[in-house]
Amino acid sequence: MSTPVSSIKNLGPAFEAACTRAGIHSAEELRALGADAAYGKLLESGGKPHFIGYYVLVMALQGRPWNDCKGEEKKALRTRFDAIKDQSFDSDRSAFDAILNEIGVVERRPG
Repeated sequence: MSTPVSSIKNLGPAFEAACTRAGIHSAEELRALGADAAYGKLLESGGKPHFIGYYVLVMALQGRPWNDCKGEEKKALRTRFDAIKDQSFDSDRSAFDAILNEIGVVERRPG
């Protein structure tokens, strides 16, 4: 029997939908992958990198409140997040985003 991703405290329906797009279909799969591999899959499937989203996932999988990450632990997570982002997120893939930015459909990004 599989449990919905959204059954994990602090991971709601939007995160569950992102997991589904990334091929992660249950809380059990998410836990087995772990935060780093799962977040990499989210980025590879088109998700945009967001540090808070990453550390919320880490905290959720540890059963901790989403805002429990502080100090040196948060700095260490930032280093892990940056490494995952560098390996898994293709900013060049966003040509479509650039077109949408140009016509004002999505928020303009610097660059």
